[in-house]
Amino acid sequence: MVNQFGISVGFFMVLPFLATYLRGDLGFSVAFVGIVLGLRTFSQQGLFLVGGTLADRWGPRATIITGCALRVLAFGLYATTRNAAGVIAATVAIGVAGAVFSPAMRTYLMRESETDRAEVFSVFNVFQNAGALVGPLLGALLISVDFQLIAAIAGAIFVVLTVAQLVSLPKLPPVEHPDTVLGSWGVVFRNKRFVLFTLGGCAYFSLYNQMYLALPIEAERVTASPQSVSVVFVVSTLVGIGLQMPVTTWAGRRMKPGTAAASGIGLMGVAFLPVAISAPLIESASTAGAYSGWIAVLAPVVVTTVLFSLGIALANPYIMELLGVVGEERLSGTYYGWFYLASAVASLGVGAIVGRALDAVEPGWRATPFVFVLLVGIAGWAVVAGMTKRGLLTVSEDEEQLQAKGS
Repeated sequence: MVNQFGISVGFFMVLPFLATYLRGDLGFSVAFVGIVLGLRTFSQQGLFLVGGTLADRWGPRATIITGCALRVLAFGLYATTRNAAGVIAATVAIGVAGAVFSPAMRTYLMRESETDRAEVFSVFNVFQNAGALVGPLLGALLISVDFQLIAAIAGAIFVVLTVAQLVSLPKLPPVEHPDTVLGSWGVVFRNKRFVLFTLGGCAYFSLYNQMYLALPIEAERVTASPQSVSVVFVVSTLVGIGLQMPVTTWAGRRMKPGTAAASGIGLMGVAFLPVAISAPLIESASTAGAYSGWIAVLAPVVVTTVLFSLGIALANPYIMELLGVVGEERLSGTYYGWFYLASAVASLGVGAIVGRALDAVEPGWRATPFVFVLLVGIAGWAVVAGMTKRGLLTVSEDEEQLQAKGS
């Protein structure tokens, strides 16, 4: 958990400010920024299949350490390059590093927790959100100095994490597998229930990516200040830290896991209604005004961020738990990998569409990207809610026995 806090601090020092840095300091178009952010998601989630397979075969510890070491290199690239090719290379490297260690961490948690997995993932999210609170605050303090300085500091944080994990992270042995890597991939791909759940779950990550694209750009549009971006992330992380556990506990007492996951995805989409209404009405700011002037123009963004973050808090732990229901524990990393691969493809497409729509300057078209992501949320809700209603997100007695034998 402490490791996740450090990872979040380093990551969130940089990523919240990347869109405005690329658009403002380097002069790239919003469409290019959307593609770059989509590439980060695609390279990370798209390679989760490889990272998850490595976690199953090598064991989580070695995979986590390797991923953190790769992220040192990735942030180093951000600190030393300013051209389009360099930015793309750094972004892909950031994603590849995450692809290696992220599924390993979730596999580690799943193997260590036999029961109450939603609560375990909730605690994990609290530490992640705490790091996501500290990171943007540090980034906001340094963004007026130099974005590349922020990237260098983030790289140094990952150096410390890599060394610390080599020394102190407990080792879990890899699970023995009777089938080959390709054979295990085939097992996952032929699981129709998992494939259907993945179609619904793709909406979660496609929406989550808007925390780094649509919301920061809208915040800067109405204030003309890159510092306003930090408001989005501070509000989101405060909601995550303060309400993650209460929301999970509340949902656990009143909802089936599938209902909670579906409701969270739906709320993430509906959360964009306030900015969809306000975007055509609020003019783009040409110069940064006093902080006191931000209150009115940022209010719709803040309301959207609060509702969006509540949706994340509701959906995420139960999506992670349900992946263990629709999949098999012995291949938990591989199932995570396939899930994130599909989510990456969806996120890349949605990010490109939203980024292109955000380039619109005519007031009448400013609502388009937010209406689009709202519809994405509704589609995800419909799939997961439908599976829940049909009883496809519960574990039968036979499945429990099979999973017990395979773990």
